Amino acid sequence: MSSIANNRLATWMLVSLFTAQTSTASAQDFNALRNKMVTEQLRNRGIKSVAVLDAMTKVERHKFVPEALIKEAYNDYPLPIGEGQTISQPYIVAFMTEALNLMPTDKVLEIGTGSGYQAAILGELVQEVFTIEIVEVLGLQATKVLTELGYENIHVRIGDGYEGWPEAAPFETIIVTCSPRKIPQPLQDQLAEGGRMIIPVGESHTQELVLITKEKGKLKRQSKLPVRFVPMKDSGGRRY
Repeated sequence: MSSIANNRLATWMLVSLFTAQTSTASAQDFNALRNKMVTEQLRNRGIKSVAVLDAMTKVERHKFVPEALIKEAYNDYPLPIGEGQTISQPYIVAFMTEALNLMPTDKVLEIGTGSGYQAAILGELVQEVFTIEIVEVLGLQATKVLTELGYENIHVRIGDGYEGWPEAAPFETIIVTCSPRKIPQPLQDQLAEGGRMIIPVGESHTQELVLITKEKGKLKRQSKLPVRFVPMKDSGGRRY
């Protein structure tokens, strides 16, 4: 082998080694940030479910945010993901997930796929997730990320979440990540007997996170937190 070829090979090996070391360092940095997020933002603020904490530790939140915001992925606030939508604050994701008291055999309906991050957390915890996103570009992006990460138990539909997913109903649990003024009747109908739904309800400035349980066909309502989510809208942009 010529000296030029030897030099090229040595250079390629050094570049490859540097790239590998950089990638490993980045992965280690993200792991450290994720562990810090779970400890400081979740466990220290009252999230107790081991299963939820494990899922939040495992799922790589930085894979679900725009590249320009990747360094902020594990910070204690929501982030914009485009189209006027956001990825929720990590604590809210954990709080809503824990409040549902999920069982491994549950079939979950999510309204408002957004980035796909909440769906990924659910996918770690339950048998099947059916998630609906009305903004096509976000639904397609979420599908791409979730597929690349290997989630075969998450089904994404682009459509109006107000109507739910009737052919897959009933659902043991429903989680809604956008705020209607009133709880949509189709979602009430698609909630299984004994099922649980968590949903932000109200006007833009006065929303309340509500936990619903269905007992003997009737809904029992429990207020949990004041929150602010994006409004639930139809395909024409009109608010429900």
